[in-house]
Amino acid sequence: MKKLGIPALLIAITLLNSASAPVVDFKVDVVVIDAGHGGKDPGTQGPKSKEKDVALKIALKLGKYIEENLPDVKVVYTRKDDTYIQLEERPKIANRNNADLFICIHANANPNTKAFGTETYVMGLAKEQKNFEIAKRENAVILLDENYKEHYQGFDPESPESYILFSLTQSAFQEGSLSFANKVESQFKNRVGRTSRGVKQGPFWVLWSTAMPSVLIETGFLSNSTEEQYLTSEKGQDLMASGIYRAFKEYKAEVEAVR
Repeated sequence: MKKLGIPALLIAITLLNSASAPVVDFKVDVVVIDAGHGGKDPGTQGPKSKEKDVALKIALKLGKYIEENLPDVKVVYTRKDDTYIQLEERPKIANRNNADLFICIHANANPNTKAFGTETYVMGLAKEQKNFEIAKRENAVILLDENYKEHYQGFDPESPESYILFSLTQSAFQEGSLSFANKVESQFKNRVGRTSRGVKQGPFWVLWSTAMPSVLIETGFLSNSTEEQYLTSEKGQDLMASGIYRAFKEYKAEVEAVR
């Protein structure tokens, strides 16, 4: 069987998405939590920390909050230790488990060490160059995989043309993704006391490949010494995880109220 290239694949998915709306059962009882990076992929790095470690600790704390307080929800982790998981496998885990929500946990970095704040991304074309650069950085992990051109249907994280092709698809789950993303940033700003840089759009492979509402959360800048100290502390990780948990609880109640 001949494999579809990126253009044909995206067009086919676009036609499928436009032909039928997703079946909504108004239940949020399976969530997949994805701790970004891991293993041979450290992600961004601060003077004293690695993104893979911060992301994992917050992800595990978030999962624990959900498991303890919402026992009707099944929590699935893409990783629970310092393991390298291929980028293409992460959304597949969510799809295989018929997840109702996919949450990616990350930490940011910037050459400007004064940059700070949280931001939550949903799938979409980056409207600003800085958003595009963040998406390129997160997608670049693809290059660590053997035969990545075959696995990712010719997608090149360094090629602007590959990102333009993302515009051929419109996520059927954009509304749900935006709703949850806004709740996350509201919690960070109003309850956790962090500076919110808002909800943004970016062409992240890991979000595009999922068949459910999905977000990628940048919990802060490890390149900023103050934020790095906060994100590597037990208290900071607890507060960030609890903020995401409360957003999840609100989102679940909102979705399940529509019956």
